[in-house]
Amino acid sequence: MSDTITQYEKAFLKCKDIFIKKTKDYGTSWRILRTRSITDQIYIKAKRIRTIDEAGEQKIGDSIESEFIGCVNYGIIGIIQLELQEKKDIAIDLKAEEAALLYDKQYDIIKKLFLAKNHDYGEAWRDMRISSYTDLILSKLHRIKQIEENKGQTTISEGIDANYMDIVNYSIFALIKINE
Repeated sequence: MSDTITQYEKAFLKCKDIFIKKTKDYGTSWRILRTRSITDQIYIKAKRIRTIDEAGEQKIGDSIESEFIGCVNYGIIGIIQLELQEKKDIAIDLKAEEAALLYDKQYDIIKKLFLAKNHDYGEAWRDMRISSYTDLILSKLHRIKQIEENKGQTTISEGIDANYMDIVNYSIFALIKINE
C-alpha cells in the first residue's frame, strides 16, 4: 500500500507541476469557463484517448499520458469552478499562489476518497486495463452532461463534483499504469 500511495502522489505531483506552469503562462483563464465547457474539454481528451486506442495509431504528437494529465487538471478545475460559482465575488483572475492552494485543497479531498475506495475495493483498479479507465471516464462524462441538463439536480445519484473526483482518480490510475 505504501508503494501505491507513493505512485499516486508522484502522478499527482506531475499533474500539479503542469497546472502551475500553465497558470504562470496563461493565468487563470480557465475561470471564464462554465462547468459544461470543462466537461466538454475532458470529453475531448478522453475521446481522443479512446480513438487512438481503437485505431492503434495517432497522428498528433501529444501523448496519451498528457491527455490523462489534462483529465486530472480539468477535473480539478471543474471542482474548483463548482465551488467558486457559489461565491459570486471571486475574481476571474486569481494569483498563481491562490490557484495552487485551491488545487491542493481539492487534491487532499480526492486523495482521501481514493484511500477510502482503495481500502474497500482492495486495489481492484490495478487489475483493470487502461482502456477501462477511459470508458469509465466517458461514462462519468455522460452522467455529468445529464446532471448539467437537469440544472445540477439529482434524485438519488452523486453530483457533478463526485463524478469529477472519480474522473481524476481513474486518470491517476492510468498515469500510474502507464509509468509502471
